[in-house]
Amino acid sequence: MKSKNDRIEHAAAMFMEGYSCSQAVLSAYAEEFGLDIETALRLSCGFGGGMARQGKTCGAVTGALMVIGLKYGFSTPTADKSKEDAYAIIHKFTKAMEKRFHTTICNELVGHNISTPAGHEAAKNDDVFNRLCPGFVQAAIEIIEEEIKV
Repeated sequence: MKSKNDRIEHAAAMFMEGYSCSQAVLSAYAEEFGLDIETALRLSCGFGGGMARQGKTCGAVTGALMVIGLKYGFSTPTADKSKEDAYAIIHKFTKAMEKRFHTTICNELVGHNISTPAGHEAAKNDDVFNRLCPGFVQAAIEIIEEEIKV
């Protein structure tokens, strides 16, 4: 099992290679849950940039929610207790992210409307993806490791 620092380093390296924040977070846990890296990357590819660069829920958050689902998720529709337990853990995670950053919305985190070509270009020009996003990825893993205990 990887340490928290190993996961942070893995996720940071993936992000710097050009993978999205959701891909970076999920891939740091993939092998532990029996996912090969390629499957994890494909599964999480649509969540970067706040769900396919729509600026909605941060990809580091959605990547973390996938990790939480792998650990605590339910697989039968009648698993009411499991569902409530998983949702409670997800709420704990999102509240921890909001405590650190006041939001989990990508556009608000990066300070630009990245869903528009002009907003995305402005975010690139301000270097927010390199300056800010690695911190969101790191925070997601820290919260998973320290507060959620995946």
